[in-house]
Amino acid sequence: MMVELLPAFPAFLLVFVRVTSFFLMMPLFSYRSIPTAAKIGIGFFMAMIMVFTFDLPAIEIDHNYFLLIIKEALVGLMIGFIAYLLLSAIQIAGGFIDFQMGFAIANVIDPQTGAQSPLMGQYLYTIALLFLLTVNGHHLMLDGVFYSYQFIPIDQPWIPFGDPNLAEFIIKTFNSMFIIAFQLSIPVVGSLFLVDIALGIVARTVPQLNVFVVGLPLKIGVSFIVLIIVISVLMIVISQLFETMLSTMRGLMELIGGA
Repeated sequence: MMVELLPAFPAFLLVFVRVTSFFLMMPLFSYRSIPTAAKIGIGFFMAMIMVFTFDLPAIEIDHNYFLLIIKEALVGLMIGFIAYLLLSAIQIAGGFIDFQMGFAIANVIDPQTGAQSPLMGQYLYTIALLFLLTVNGHHLMLDGVFYSYQFIPIDQPWIPFGDPNLAEFIIKTFNSMFIIAFQLSIPVVGSLFLVDIALGIVARTVPQLNVFVVGLPLKIGVSFIVLIIVISVLMIVISQLFETMLSTMRGLMELIGGA
């Protein structure tokens, strides 16, 4: 086994760098709750399987080899980041909802990333991750890592950063993130906008009523009622978000590979 692995060691190292770079940014696999040793171990065994599955070209360790290592790390980071960027739409949607509900001042620390996140954003994000595991979305992300070599050859020495299509693709992905966040938040935000209009009318017609005291609990109650009603519709939008994430990963691989 070791004798067979020695000639393929340079290719194995390149595959290992790409896989572990994926795991550094990819949703689910990049979280702090997963031990670093487990991430490295999964990447190691997955790289071994991929080396003996693909017909990889013979690669020698020379001055170009270090450029290939940097390229593989950048490929993994870019594709993992584009997947994480789209899933961030759920957190942004929660931020929109929290701002209207009055929860924007009460952020929580996300134990997975260590960053502050809105309350409703964390709630929706947790449900989305459970839904992602239910539909085996993590398997599809690993498939993306596995089949990335069909689009980006291991011996390709560069990433076409100067390609205008690549920059346009990333900008459109960034734009799609905000569009999906708006679609996720519009039922609750729209309902709260109507509540604000109703409270404004009440404040003008009944000046004795303190709308600042009544408004906050009313908006919180309406938000939870609307959220319970539309949660199934939000799951449909989130499932479309997963499809968009996987197709975006594939499109970015094609652009990097020059397809």
